[in-house]
Amino acid sequence: MRILHILDHSLPLHSGYVYRTLAIVNQQRALGWEPVLLTSGKHYAPGPAREQIGEWEFLRTPTPIGPVAKLPWLRELKIIEDLNRRLDEVIAEFRPEILHAHSPVLNVLPALRAGRRHAIPVVYEIRALWEDAAVNHGTHGKATLRYAATRFIETRALHQADAVTTICEGLRSDAIARGVSGNKITVIPNAVDRSLFSGPGVPDHALATRLGLCGKTVLAFFGSFYSYEGLHLLLRAVPEIRRHQPAIAVLLAGGGPEEDNLRALTRELDLDESVVFAGRIPHDEMRRYYDLADLFVFPRLSTRLTELVTPLKPLEAMAQERIVVASSVGGHRELIRDKETGYLFPPDAPRHLTEGVLTALADRGFWPRIRAQALEFIDSERSWAQSVERYGAVYQRVLKN
Repeated sequence: MRILHILDHSLPLHSGYVYRTLAIVNQQRALGWEPVLLTSGKHYAPGPAREQIGEWEFLRTPTPIGPVAKLPWLRELKIIEDLNRRLDEVIAEFRPEILHAHSPVLNVLPALRAGRRHAIPVVYEIRALWEDAAVNHGTHGKATLRYAATRFIETRALHQADAVTTICEGLRSDAIARGVSGNKITVIPNAVDRSLFSGPGVPDHALATRLGLCGKTVLAFFGSFYSYEGLHLLLRAVPEIRRHQPAIAVLLAGGGPEEDNLRALTRELDLDESVVFAGRIPHDEMRRYYDLADLFVFPRLSTRLTELVTPLKPLEAMAQERIVVASSVGGHRELIRDKETGYLFPPDAPRHLTEGVLTALADRGFWPRIRAQALEFIDSERSWAQSVERYGAVYQRVLKN
């Protein structure tokens, strides 16, 4: 079975989106299927039209250039039209049996057109809804005409696709609320490959010394610095946490649009000696940084996106046998059971975050049990082998229609 995956971006870029894609196609290949990978014009990394990275060949669609690349709507229309033409070329060469378009909706619109032209079924995978992601990244607000138009386009695409998959129950419920039949929607949840996470090791003393973390209780966050991640709440909570636990430090690994604001807030709160910005860490170095953390803190704000969408990083931390403390937004509640596989606190306030962290630190005697239960949850419900196997029924269903 040959599946053409139509993607927003891929390696050599790094993101949760990329890691999920690689996990899916690696497991699909292990099942004997044939994934083919095509990126849209939103993949901004320079490279050739066919790019071999590791075991995978990535087929590219040109990125818009010139004045059109800077104009809202026109840029998106150009991305859609370019991908539409590129799909004809790729389909002619590879003859896929299924078109599997992944978020955003810009990918599924040309896939639906190509699917009709070539009589190939289309599976639409929602990892996040485009209109909500744009609001949370500050592109446009919910009251705008653009938001309403984008939501209309997204809803129409959900109805037109032959099958829909989502990464979590929150997105499935939202699609059903738009009138899509629940029988058409399959949840393929985020997961982890436990073979890539070997559990806690001995903290690297030299690395801890270089980062100024020796003798500290380390609260860590690894990921992208977007406003909805609520990292400003973590920084604002540090002074109060230090009143109870003076040796607290914060380790932030990653980067993103909020980094300058977070650095400015660190200076404003006089936390320069307590907050470490480690930058983007190479994947093969991540374990050394995991081993420095006592708690992973995920303080996501309550927004439509965070209530609907499950993140990947808490699962990775749990697989690495780290204790997770997270805000009780809907996406986190699908992953974490309070005081069973981690700790939850009410979102949107430094006071609640402080209480959540202090509760977890006071509960150290129960951490071995929580680690064991988190691993059991991953092994029984959140392995990539289990998740990706669910595509089989979806693909067979659309091929029979």
